[in-house]
Formats: sequence, structure tokens, C-alpha cells
Amino acid sequence: MKSPNVLTSPAEFGALIKKVRKEHKVTQAQLAFVSGVGIRFLRELENGKPTTQFGKVLQVLTALGGELTVRWRNDRS
Repeated sequence: MKSPNVLTSPAEFGALIKKVRKEHKVTQAQLAFVSGVGIRFLRELENGKPTTQFGKVLQVLTALGGELTVRWRNDRS
């Protein structure tokens, strides 16, 4: 069974962003404003668009109080 925060697709990532946004009781417009991204970008992110701009993704994560951690499955020290 996969850990709940191990994401394997843009759709799973978008669903997680949407879930956390709703838990914070923030609208898409509010989060877009606070994140410094457009509402269209945020909609596309939440809908799992695979070609979203990575820098903007990080802006949204930061605005929600999240962070991105990369962990390799095999030890690649």
C-alpha cells in the first residue's frame, strides 16, 4: 500500500493541493492571490495538468505551508 503523501502523478498532486486548500478554508482565488499565481494556473494545477510550471508549484506549496522533499527509492548518496 502506498503512503498517502507519496505522489506518482500530476493528478494525485493536484488532488492533494485541492484537499489542503479546502482544509484551510481558502478559495482558489484567495490561494492564487496569496501564492502570486493566476487563478487559471491554480485550477490547472488542481486538475492535474502535467505541464504546470515548477516554480509556481513551489509558490503554491509555500503559501499552503507545505514543502517539497525528494527521497530516492535507492540509496544514491
